[in-house]
Amino acid sequence: MKSEQQQFFQTTLLNWFVKFGRCFPWREDEATNYERIVSEILLQRTRADTVARFYADFFSRFPSWEKLIEATEEDLRQSLFPFGLNKLKAARLYKLAKQLKLRQGILPDEKDLVRELSLFGPYTVNAFELFVLNKPSALLDVNMARLLERYFEPRTLKDYRFDKRLNTIAKSVTNHSRSREINWAILDFAALVCTTKNPKCTDCLLNCFCNYFNEKKRT
Repeated sequence: MKSEQQQFFQTTLLNWFVKFGRCFPWREDEATNYERIVSEILLQRTRADTVARFYADFFSRFPSWEKLIEATEEDLRQSLFPFGLNKLKAARLYKLAKQLKLRQGILPDEKDLVRELSLFGPYTVNAFELFVLNKPSALLDVNMARLLERYFEPRTLKDYRFDKRLNTIAKSVTNHSRSREINWAILDFAALVCTTKNPKCTDCLLNCFCNYFNEKKRT
């Protein structure tokens, strides 16, 4: 990856994010680490706007790990209904709560240890590293993968989670003093500009270095 290409990507997106980044409650300064981690679980296969709409209701009922631990699976199922996939998410959160109960409601303070908890796959572990440990990490999901592979280079594997090159790019790009903001900027830009269908390539601020755009011009 060319350093000039990466630097342009980071600087351009951070400037864009200041003007056009989306506002969500889990991104606010006052959001707790608990809210940020649970929000990542709520966001799985659910639109961010939907999670934002019902965010306050859910977290007013379950404002902490302690309250989540006290909940029954049926309590969670009812509260998660507006988010979709409520049975699945309730079962997962309930299982996680039971594990945390054994730890007195305290998350591990090491990345390797948090991997042992239910629901902490690669994405959620990275969210833990980013939000709880305050270390640079990549929130690599399908949207980030789409933007990175278009701009830098195509993935080599169908499943982005196991594509070593794409993961290396994501780690390099988000290894930044403003890692949270660059992650959010990438996610928002992918959602609003570099969309799955009909991306706004002609008006895109990144197109001068974008491999996808330059390949389209050649065809």
